[in-house]
Amino acid sequence: MIGIGIDIGSSYTKAAAFDGHVLGLKYMRSGWNPKETSADCVRLLMEEQSLDRNDIGLAVSTGYGRDRGEFDMEVTEITCHARGANYMDRDIRTVIDIGGQDSKVISIDEGGNVKDFAMNDRCAAGTGRFIEVMAGILDCGVKDLDAMAKVGQAVHFSSTCTVFAESEVINMISKGTPREDIAAGLFLSVAEKINPMVKRIGAAREIGLSGGLGFSSSLAGALRRVLGADIMSIRDSQYIGAIGAAIIAYEKGRQ
Repeated sequence: MIGIGIDIGSSYTKAAAFDGHVLGLKYMRSGWNPKETSADCVRLLMEEQSLDRNDIGLAVSTGYGRDRGEFDMEVTEITCHARGANYMDRDIRTVIDIGGQDSKVISIDEGGNVKDFAMNDRCAAGTGRFIEVMAGILDCGVKDLDAMAKVGQAVHFSSTCTVFAESEVINMISKGTPREDIAAGLFLSVAEKINPMVKRIGAAREIGLSGGLGFSSSLAGALRRVLGADIMSIRDSQYIGAIGAAIIAYEKGRQ
């Protein structure tokens, strides 16, 4: 039987199908109705993989909106990201998940079980939302911001607060600071926000980057600079939570 994982995030909803390996992945913007979006996301995934309800064992939801759909189980995103990251790369012992509303640092063992974690869920700084807001101010997309940061010399931000940092960006623009330098400084600011959480749990060297910003080589580079450690960008990083949920659904369905 196939396990379905659905990660209902603040910005995007992601779905994964798993039967011992990943069969398919799907994502949609979460929108204003997570229950409807999550159902549509699973339906489209099943259609693309030519699956019907009889093929599915269990469906597990995770993410901030995990209680807003009609699924068999709810599992925390910390557990799901740990399992998903471990499946994608067995060497990873620390997962840095940059989500839309929060960021997490998770210490895991060789089986993908959570040993410890630290979480920032009280401030937008250090999250995907922070980068989205700043990209908007610079009149570009997040991927464009990432590209600009690769060739910029990072400027320093005196505040990690999104509101105050926004004012700083506007002031830098008015002074003619290159957008590339501002972009590099923004990713460095996120890395500096993550650093205390990494230190809090004593992160191992095998660090994997997951979540919506997992694709960002600029963020990975900033984290290397701040943490003094190598950072691995996990393949399909945006889907790691959904993959972990699908693995749990598959395992529970076989019991």
